Amino acid sequence: MEKEEQLFRKRICELAALSYERDIPVHTNFLTLNEQAVFQSISATLPPVKYELAGGSAMSERKVLCFLPSYEEEPGQLPFSCVEIRPSNPRFSESLTHRDFLGAIMNLGIERDMIGDILSNGQGAYVFVMNPMVSYLTEQLTTVRKTPVSLSVREDPAAFPQPEFERLEGTLSSVRLDAVIALCGRMSRGKAADLIEGEKALLNGQPCMSVSRQMKEGEVLSLRGIGKFRLESIGAPTKKGRIPVVILKYR
Repeated sequence: MEKEEQLFRKRICELAALSYERDIPVHTNFLTLNEQAVFQSISATLPPVKYELAGGSAMSERKVLCFLPSYEEEPGQLPFSCVEIRPSNPRFSESLTHRDFLGAIMNLGIERDMIGDILSNGQGAYVFVMNPMVSYLTEQLTTVRKTPVSLSVREDPAAFPQPEFERLEGTLSSVRLDAVIALCGRMSRGKAADLIEGEKALLNGQPCMSVSRQMKEGEVLSLRGIGKFRLESIGAPTKKGRIPVVILKYR
């Protein structure tokens, strides 16, 4: 186990113990998919405290881990907000990507774990931001690339935007990593294996070099030059032994 993961595990244990012993709400900053997986792997060993992973929507990739006091069933107030970024003059706006918005935010010196998912639509974007950083972001971010922008905060969590997906369906002989990638990229399993061996495929944000790794529902694949995908559901095998799957491609 790497030192960074050991420190993360220790921090999660400390937060869970603090919430349980004092019966107070505590939370992390935004966690990566890999960090969420680490938490899930140790959750059974933590004190019996309620928790919720929240990121703005059920389909969010980056989420905040909220430990709850005994008197709450869900977070009383989310520790993050949704900030809308839009061109000041849409007529003269450049075409802006997820990378453009993330780069502009990171250039302000904001740490990556203070920022959750970024949902871009080609011109503007919605960004989930930890509350202590909202004022700084809205005051300091004035341009994205060369496009002047204005920012506003969405107050109502019920009105938070949801990510958009393209739905892919198919059947596989197995849910091995190479088979799922082949379906996602509409390629042969040989080419899928080349992506894996070339470290061009990330599973839950981390390189995975095993073509035979069995995937689970909810796991996220990022394929360089192709896109990002979520394995939404795995059905029961058919009479011919094929496994139906539903995959969501992030737009």
